[in-house]
Amino acid sequence: MECLRGTGVALITPFTKNNELDERGLKNVVNHTVECGADFLVVLGTTAETPTLSAKEKERIKELIIEENNGRLPLVLGVGGNNTFAVQQEISQGDFTHFDAILSVSPYYNKPTQQGIYEHFQFIAEHVDKKIIIYNVPSRTGSNIESRTTLRLAQDFENIVGIKEASGNFLQGLEIIAEKPDDFLVLSGDDELAVSTTLAGGDGVISVIGQVVPEYSQMINLALNKKTTAAYEIFYGIQNLIKAIYLEGNPAGIKALLEIKGICSRYTRLPIVAASLQLVEKIKVSEMNKNFKNRR
Repeated sequence: MECLRGTGVALITPFTKNNELDERGLKNVVNHTVECGADFLVVLGTTAETPTLSAKEKERIKELIIEENNGRLPLVLGVGGNNTFAVQQEISQGDFTHFDAILSVSPYYNKPTQQGIYEHFQFIAEHVDKKIIIYNVPSRTGSNIESRTTLRLAQDFENIVGIKEASGNFLQGLEIIAEKPDDFLVLSGDDELAVSTTLAGGDGVISVIGQVVPEYSQMINLALNKKTTAAYEIFYGIQNLIKAIYLEGNPAGIKALLEIKGICSRYTRLPIVAASLQLVEKIKVSEMNKNFKNRR
């Protein structure tokens, strides 16, 4: 899955003031993300506010992104949930012609044991023929996929090809990198930890900020090529901006930055609320103060 190395971007879903899907805004986001140097696009992930989208809206979003992308970048589709059989059925019955892989989050709310997490992904892997990237985000799911569980899945199932590791535990990511099969992808799910994870032997990131800031994908490319000093120079130049976009949660902050850039509005759907005016100003200042001077 070499095409899924580098900077993947979890696309937002733009909305209008009337809480409807903003189709023009979505097309703008796709094109701006491609222009920012992303290597692949993630469709209908958490950043897309997927839990608040209707089935009809999800289908329309897929159609729009496939059409606007026009084969320029590989696509990954988010398909996950806490009902194992429902996830398997959704994947089995869906049309994934245009998608290179599925990103599937660990079951949330149920808080399964490690064996339960293993068997959840085992069942999906044994019943679908698509490549699967596991998504570990305990801050949202309530349970962590421990490194030993990830490694079991990586070793036992050929179509489980990688993990988006967003535990926030850098050492856990290193444990996976140290023992994983050679062709198993370790993608950071944390914009702040991505450069360090990649330099340590990871394969890149599934990013939020990468859909706005072109230097971010440049940084990851440098890290993949082990250009440590140059990669960190970019990281320190945008570190404050990365922090700022998460102060009121995701995707409120990134939508504010997209609005500042004139790409789409910052409207969100409840229970997510749009970024406050104070945060918008903070993000604006952080964006203006990006600094890439040599720090050696």
